Amino acid sequence: MFLLTPERPHSGISPAAAIRDGLASLWATLKALPEYPGMLRFLIARMIYIDGLNTLFAFGGIYAAGSFGMEFEEVLVFGILLNVTAGLGAFGFAWIDDWIGPKRTIAISVAALTLRGGAILVVESKLAFYVLGCAIGIFIGPTQSASRSLMARMAPEAVRTELFGLYAFSGRVTAFLGPFLVGLVTLWAGSQRVGMSVILAFFLLGLAILWPLREPPQDGRIDARP
Repeated sequence: MFLLTPERPHSGISPAAAIRDGLASLWATLKALPEYPGMLRFLIARMIYIDGLNTLFAFGGIYAAGSFGMEFEEVLVFGILLNVTAGLGAFGFAWIDDWIGPKRTIAISVAALTLRGGAILVVESKLAFYVLGCAIGIFIGPTQSASRSLMARMAPEAVRTELFGLYAFSGRVTAFLGPFLVGLVTLWAGSQRVGMSVILAFFLLGLAILWPLREPPQDGRIDARP
């Protein structure tokens, strides 16, 4: 599919000029970002709750092995179930996104992740862990897909490409923070369960920042200005 994808003719500029022009365009977008406070709020909120998701992915298997004594095969099965339920959740919530809007879809998903994440930190049996893990997976997919949907609505057409670049960057720039804090709190408390509760704080903080965001209307191209 990649090889068969048509491509625009080469622009003729050198790689150095392309990099220079790209960086200049990025800097101009960053300087203009305060003109779109709704967009800035969303990018910050997403950065935080996606940090929670990334940390969940990074430490989920470690938590399963350390707190429930799961063998490698069991952790592998759990990872497969998590991905399958995430895909089903993204598919099922597509209609909900169209119905109530992506912001509410994200809010419902992140709130559900927080509640089910809190429950999974107190259960003791493997069966309950599997069940709650699948319930968490259902809301992982819509959190990610509705975030892209909201971004597509909010991004002004003139800078849409640059803003989607910032969108991708915001999901990685602080990716180290969640694992660092989980490790630090786990070491301090001597408990994986206490350490993993840091993820819930990321979800709650991201949700709190997102909540006042004024969602664009569903019809027409949107400008992210207040």
